[in-house]
Amino acid sequence: MNAPEAVASGVGVTEVVGDLPWIEDGGKVAPQDARVLSRLFLDRLRELEEGTHEYQYARNTLIEMNLSLVHFAARRFRSRGGGDMEDVIQVGTIGLIKAIDRFDLTREVEFTSFAIPYIVGEIKRFFRDTTWAVHVPRRLQELRVALAKSKETLAAALNRPPTVRELAAHLDLSEEEIIEGLVAANGYAAGSIDTPGGDDDSTDGGPRYADTLGEEDPAMDLFEDLHTLAPLLRELDERERTIIEMRFGQEMTQAEIGRELNLSQMHISRLLTRTLTRLRTGLLAA
Repeated sequence: MNAPEAVASGVGVTEVVGDLPWIEDGGKVAPQDARVLSRLFLDRLRELEEGTHEYQYARNTLIEMNLSLVHFAARRFRSRGGGDMEDVIQVGTIGLIKAIDRFDLTREVEFTSFAIPYIVGEIKRFFRDTTWAVHVPRRLQELRVALAKSKETLAAALNRPPTVRELAAHLDLSEEEIIEGLVAANGYAAGSIDTPGGDDDSTDGGPRYADTLGEEDPAMDLFEDLHTLAPLLRELDERERTIIEMRFGQEMTQAEIGRELNLSQMHISRLLTRTLTRLRTGLLAA
């Protein structure tokens, strides 16, 4: 009996799916067993065709067996607030799924070491995007924190609120950068759109801000994304563009693309991952 079979026997496996052991409840697999079984399932997953029963079983079982990594990472953020822990777990699970889809056994690295950065990254992104009422660049988010600390320090030393010039000198920044940071800080908390927009302090002192808002165009975000993506797609070579078109335009599976281009599914997976990473990086930098 080899190592995976021994582990499978230890967790009470009596059946198999294809050539994979049947795991009734992946969440009940001990961590040390999950590490061995995960390697077996990850190795088999790369050979299976997307959409098949065996592929879905392997992928779902991998998620269940490694959910303890999500809970482990989520505990680091208990004191952050800004969201229910259930939301944090869900976001962390997205990171786990990304790690499963992108893991490559040839890298000779433990899956746990590979997955934790993905999980933590998704959770950090969740807090970054949901804590602020209005999304602003990371640089300005960090500047808001620095400004808050500097205001407190200077106010205590000067016995009055510091000026923009004093804040600029304290942080060794230009006055324009300080003003930009102060304006951006207004996006940290939002007022109600039902607040009267007039100068009167009474509740019926004028039209509400909501009354001045136009309707959202649902196609605008898609237009902006496509407008940004177009030049990035033109930079791809012919094969990369063909694979992207077949995968997302024609909705072909990786196995189908591989047969069409006479390439292995694993090779197609690697090409897709590399191309999508390049496009994603370009979109984020735009």
